[in-house]
Amino acid sequence: MKDKDLDIAFEESVALVSKHLEPFPADILLKLYAYYKIATRDRELPQGSNPLINAFKTNALFQAKGLSQQEAKLKYIETANTYFIYRDSKGIDQ
Repeated sequence: MKDKDLDIAFEESVALVSKHLEPFPADILLKLYAYYKIATRDRELPQGSNPLINAFKTNALFQAKGLSQQEAKLKYIETANTYFIYRDSKGIDQ
C-alpha cells in the first residue's frame, strides 16, 4: 500500500473508531491506543488521573515498541477492521 493510500485508510479507520458509540473491549482499545500513538508520533506518556489505567496504556505502548509509523497505521486499520467485522458477523450493530 502506498503511503498516501495508507494515510487515507488510517484516517478513515480513526474516524470510524471515533464515531463508534459503544464501548470497545479493553484489549482492543489499548491496542488502538498504542498503534495510534505510534502512527501519529505522539511521544507524550499517559497522564490520566487513574494510575492503573496509565499502567495499562504504558504496557500497551511497550508491547507495540519497535513498530514503524507505517506498521502502526496498518495494525490500527487491521485491528479496527477485525473488530467491526466481528461485530457485524454477530449482528451486534444491526
